Amino acid sequence: MANTRARKEELVAEYHRQMDESTGFVMAEYNALSVPQMQDLRRQTRQAEGEMFVIKNTLFKLVLKERDLAVPEDLMTGPMVVAFCHKDVPSLVKLFRNAARDFEADRLMVRGGLLEGRIFGQDEVLAVSNLPTREELLSMVLRTINAPATQTVGVVASGIRQVLNVVKAYADKLEEAGGASAETAGAAA
Repeated sequence: MANTRARKEELVAEYHRQMDESTGFVMAEYNALSVPQMQDLRRQTRQAEGEMFVIKNTLFKLVLKERDLAVPEDLMTGPMVVAFCHKDVPSLVKLFRNAARDFEADRLMVRGGLLEGRIFGQDEVLAVSNLPTREELLSMVLRTINAPATQTVGVVASGIRQVLNVVKAYADKLEEAGGASAETAGAAA
């Protein structure tokens, strides 16, 4: 069934809306995926705070052209899905790469996407999927912030331990001296 002009305009408007609301997207070609497989991929995409669409290549190319994004022709061949990322692109690229590995050969192939306003191709998918996720970056930042405080606590605790060791050694010495005085006093009596 052919899409009417009104339906095509709706799709273009939806793609523009998604582009405005997202931080980037992932494009993948799919072949012979079953309905349950597509639904599972859609569910996983939603869990990763994204939204997946089966797209019309010509309409999506039009949207990208209107946004001055040049897309190589080899990225958009065959039936395509686009997953718009509402959080971070690397985690969604990882999700699609893992899904592609889980399916039979050539059922799902990650073709590229958009990250930081730049289109990346199939050869850069691996590099993008190896980027740390937002949560990993936040944990790195927190470790960096906490490191000086942790070191300061260690230094202070070490100083306190040294003072306590000196006080204990002095108390042991006094106890020995007091014990020795009591023994000499007891022997003299």
